[in-house]
Amino acid sequence: MPFEVVGLIIWQFSLLELSINVRLDKFICESTPLTRSLAKKALHRGDITCDGIVVKDSGFKVTEGMRVCLEGEPIALVGVRYLMLNKPVDTICSTIDETYPSVLSLVDVPKPETLHIAGRLDADTTGLVLITTDGQWSHKITSPKKECGKRYLVQLAEPVDAGLIAVFAAGVELRGEDGLTKPALLEIIEPQLVRLTITEGKYHQVKRMFAAVGNHVQGLHRESVGQIELDPALALGEWRYLTPEEIASV
Repeated sequence: MPFEVVGLIIWQFSLLELSINVRLDKFICESTPLTRSLAKKALHRGDITCDGIVVKDSGFKVTEGMRVCLEGEPIALVGVRYLMLNKPVDTICSTIDETYPSVLSLVDVPKPETLHIAGRLDADTTGLVLITTDGQWSHKITSPKKECGKRYLVQLAEPVDAGLIAVFAAGVELRGEDGLTKPALLEIIEPQLVRLTITEGKYHQVKRMFAAVGNHVQGLHRESVGQIELDPALALGEWRYLTPEEIASV
C-alpha cells in the first residue's frame, strides 16, 4: 500500500482521539489479516517486536507511540475509514456477493470485512457510493431526519416540462405508501435529461417518483451526497479515501 494511503488511514484513526492500550494479540489481529490463532503462533515464533524487542506474551499491552513490527515490517491499527467509490452497473451495495458482485469487491483495503455501505444504489445505477466503518457518520447520511441531499442525473424515456418542477417540490404520492415524498429539487437539463435532489432514501425512490408521473427512468447516476461530490477523476469501479474536509462536511 502506498505510504500516502497508509498515512491517511492512520490520520483517520487519530480522529477517534483514543489512547492506545490494547493487548498485543488483539493489536496484531486488528492490524493484519491474521486470526487470533495465527497471531499467537507468530508471537510464539518470535516474529513480533515492540520497539525492537521480541515479545512473545500475547497479553503484552501496546501503548501509544510504540513501534510494532511483524517479521521486521511495521504494522499499525487500521482505524476508522471513509471512502468514495464510483459504482459501475451490475454491482450491488451489499456486503456479500449475490446475483452480482458486491461493490466491496472493488475496494482493496486491509480488513474489508469491517466496512459497510452508507446508503445503497440499485444494480443498474452508477455513481457515488460512500463506504465507511463509522456507524454514526453513516447514520447522518442515511437517516431521513437528517435530510442529507442526494443528487442524481436521470435519463428519462419521455420528455418533461417545467411544470414537473413544482410537482416534485410539493411531493409525489408513491404507489403503496401513505403521504407524499419530501420536497425534491428538479432541474431540467434537456427534455429527457434532468437532475433530481432528494433527502430520503425510499426503495427505488427516484424510479418510482417518475413512474408516478407517467415516465420511466432509463439511466440513473448519483453525483453527490450532501456536500460530497463524486470525484471526476474516478473512473467507474475506482475509489479513493475521503479528504478531511469531505468527512467533516457530513
